Amino acid sequence: MNILICNDDGYQAPGLVALYEALKDLGHVEVVAPEQNNSAKSNALTLHSPLYVYQGLNGFRYVNGTPADCVHIALTGLLGYKPDLVVSGINDGANMGDDTIYSGTVGAAMEGYLFGIPAIAFSQVEKGWAHLDAAAVTARTLIQQLSQDGLTGASPWLLNVNIPSRPLDQIKDVRVTRLGRRHAAERVITQVNPRGQTMYWIGSAGRAKDDSDGTDFHATFQGHLSVTPLHVDLTEHAELSAWDQRLTKAVE
Repeated sequence: MNILICNDDGYQAPGLVALYEALKDLGHVEVVAPEQNNSAKSNALTLHSPLYVYQGLNGFRYVNGTPADCVHIALTGLLGYKPDLVVSGINDGANMGDDTIYSGTVGAAMEGYLFGIPAIAFSQVEKGWAHLDAAAVTARTLIQQLSQDGLTGASPWLLNVNIPSRPLDQIKDVRVTRLGRRHAAERVITQVNPRGQTMYWIGSAGRAKDDSDGTDFHATFQGHLSVTPLHVDLTEHAELSAWDQRLTKAVE
């Protein structure tokens, strides 16, 4: 396999290093990742300033841009070939429910998917990199299974995977899940800087709102590996007819 790895925590993040080490003997594996932490950058592309590619002491290439920038540059000229799989992560913390809209980890994988390549976003449920070795083995095992089933290098698909932060023998089997929902984010945090100006910090993510059976929240709470297939079509198909009727009446 030809595998491209990215993340949103930066090219020196422990999760990225662990993922590379777990996958490096599965084929030709290259890393193109952000220079710095780019959490919550979603699918953002940098269009109004130049981007540069450097090589770190660890051998990984890094970009002064977003996760999506990294994958976009890699796939439109830097690599010179089309990978069989784009893998993003392992993220420091969960990407479940509404998180997927904001997640730079998911955004990097989605960029690969938009280019017609199968892609996976991997995240650990809890921050702090506890049991990262187990998460890396779990990611490798899933990728090997998908490859053996002939799904890599094939028609594009996009998976969002959340791994419980547990020892390997305590991570339960796979549950294919839907996205849950979170409550609204916590209140904004304000501080005053030394010049008397008010600074605003985005508050913490809200608690789980829909964590019922079948959701990614429920599966990981129970210790299962959560795999959620994603797609990009945001159209509210069930409401197309209703909106057509409303707007047709409005202009009559």
